[in-house]
Amino acid sequence: MMQRGIELFFKGLRDEMSPAMESMRKLAEEFGPAMQSFMAEMGPALADLMDEVKDWSVYEAPEILPNGDIIIRRKPDAPPLERDAPETGKNEVEI
Repeated sequence: MMQRGIELFFKGLRDEMSPAMESMRKLAEEFGPAMQSFMAEMGPALADLMDEVKDWSVYEAPEILPNGDIIIRRKPDAPPLERDAPETGKNEVEI
């Protein structure tokens, strides 16, 4: 009887999740090729960035400039960097 109850529970869960899983499949089909291309191009640079940044909480949200450049500024109240990297601005580090 417990086995039957578990089977019914998982069948109900599968039935409830089916529409959401179908939506995710469609999203993956739609964005998958673009994401693969993005990761092929940017993957190594993003890996370097992940190695460089130890605490993302001290950074503001990325900003896209009118010329298309994307910058990520350190928050004004962030503690000073613990390295001697060349700075491009008051709270910006060029990577």
